[in-house]
Amino acid sequence: MKRLGLALLLLMNVFAHAQVSINVNIGTPPNWAPQGNDDSRYYYLPDIDTYYDVSQSQYIYVNNGQWIRDRRLPARYRQYDLYSGYKVVLNDYKGNSPYIYHTKHRADYPKGYHGKPQKNRGNKPVKNDKHNNRQQPKKGSPEHNDSNKSKGNSNKG
Repeated sequence: MKRLGLALLLLMNVFAHAQVSINVNIGTPPNWAPQGNDDSRYYYLPDIDTYYDVSQSQYIYVNNGQWIRDRRLPARYRQYDLYSGYKVVLNDYKGNSPYIYHTKHRADYPKGYHGKPQKNRGNKPVKNDKHNNRQQPKKGSPEHNDSNKSKGNSNKG
């Protein structure tokens, strides 16, 4: 009887540890996400009418009448600045299809909507300036040889 109780206690301990590891593996919000909302699963981006699922690291948007999940924004929104655009934090939905309330979300948060000021979790990456960070030509390349040709011979003798 004592062994059965010990085995049961051990089994319960294993299940308790498994639960902890499941909770730890939830997705991390991206740097462009609003600061202070690390427990939220979904953001709605009103400017591009798109959702972001933090746990799956996927955008959810309509394409030809179908809701699509993708790790990248659709081509038409790839130039959209996620850092400066407003993100609506959806704390009131826990399922897998936030778009079931899409009509309400579009009405409550139209394109151009801005609520309370937001600070991002991280800084916007800095793009390299192509004009100031030009790479030098590699040795042996035609550009390198042309730029290093001597214009005369000072060692005449």
